[in-house]
Amino acid sequence: MSESIKNLNHNLVPDNLDSYWMPFTPNRQFKENPRFIVSARGMHYFDSNDHKILDGSAGLWCVNAGHYREEINTAVQEQLSSLDFAHSFNSGHPHAFNFANRLVQHFPDPLNHVFFTNSGSESVDTSLKIALAYQKAIGQGSRQRLVGREKGYHGMGFGGVSVGGLVKNRAAFGMLLPGTDHIRHTLDIERNAFSKGLPPHGAELADDLQRLVELHGAETIAAVIVEPVAGAGGVILPPQGYLERLREICTENGILLIFDEVITGFGRLGATCAAERFGVIPDIMTTAKGITNATIPMGAVFVSETVYQAFMAAEDPGVELSHGYTYSGHPVACAAGNATLDIFEKEGLFTRGASLQDYWNSAAMSLRGTANVIDVRCYALMGAIEFSSRPGAVGQRGADIGKKAYELGLWCRNIGDSIVLSPPLTITESEIDDIFSIIQAAAKAAG
Repeated sequence: MSESIKNLNHNLVPDNLDSYWMPFTPNRQFKENPRFIVSARGMHYFDSNDHKILDGSAGLWCVNAGHYREEINTAVQEQLSSLDFAHSFNSGHPHAFNFANRLVQHFPDPLNHVFFTNSGSESVDTSLKIALAYQKAIGQGSRQRLVGREKGYHGMGFGGVSVGGLVKNRAAFGMLLPGTDHIRHTLDIERNAFSKGLPPHGAELADDLQRLVELHGAETIAAVIVEPVAGAGGVILPPQGYLERLREICTENGILLIFDEVITGFGRLGATCAAERFGVIPDIMTTAKGITNATIPMGAVFVSETVYQAFMAAEDPGVELSHGYTYSGHPVACAAGNATLDIFEKEGLFTRGASLQDYWNSAAMSLRGTANVIDVRCYALMGAIEFSSRPGAVGQRGADIGKKAYELGLWCRNIGDSIVLSPPLTITESEIDDIFSIIQAAAKAAG
């Protein structure tokens, strides 16, 4: 452990916990017995109890290059010393243009234009607005319906929640946006449990989009948005041929296909993005999280040449898209993003997940036969171990396993009764072994 870590005050606890309303947290329960993360290095966190914890989730699917990268820290410091902020409303600074140009060289053609945001939620809402505005720009203004998928997570903006398919995220917020609909999810444990790689059964589920075309009329549907691999829904992999079929239906019916790659972008699946790994290219792609290694909030929406040129062809010489954010293309975020991209290029992190995929999958599959394990779903450096639910207590076993794993030195998330995993791409084979041995021990202890 470095001297800087040794010298930290591991008993750091705020004087008052009342003012901060924590997100996605049972605030009353947490504040009765709080735990605080006080530092991070490489693959590990350190908490206020002087506990070292292996990061099995890359923060929140986002610290893909590992914690405390000095190159990023230095880039941020240097940028602050020259230009702390400049907006992009009818103005500009070189960093946003340079970063966008570097990004499109990595992402697949024809996704050659970038609109910067500040988060995955903003990227999603931006992508939906672009889709609606695009249809109007090409004379298809009747296309106002947006289609999502059950168990899908698309952030917490009103647009993202409306097309999202997680019931708990929707239940408290009324009717949400009108004109949204959902296709069926692809989780099929009965037919696909313990599949190695993409599951063999379920390509036909893509035809549920055709059902909505026939129900509403293609002329009413602007776009369909899906995660290529559903993350917050429990790491749900696309069946073989599923994404290809979605692409076909969208193309045949003039519907834009949006891939939400906020999680799967930037190396998570062993390629720049899922579109590249699976060979299915959307019209619009959302990203965030790993784009700056989570050091500075940022997101980016990639659009195809066709979509972009539809706006640039407008007869009005003014603003082509009346949309944006104060911090779009923030210079400090761009500096962090450029430094992150340097690390990815130098260390081969875009493809490292593919090289570790077999080892990761074998280690995860070693849990098959462990009590209560009913499925293992893995691809590259992303995975889920699903446990059977206790009678009348859905999610409690997963919560208990997650809690015990933390005590044993692994921070992983439970989503219901699934333990979901997405470690930094810098992980070693021995650390992969540690992750799954701790999960196994935690599962046995939780019962």
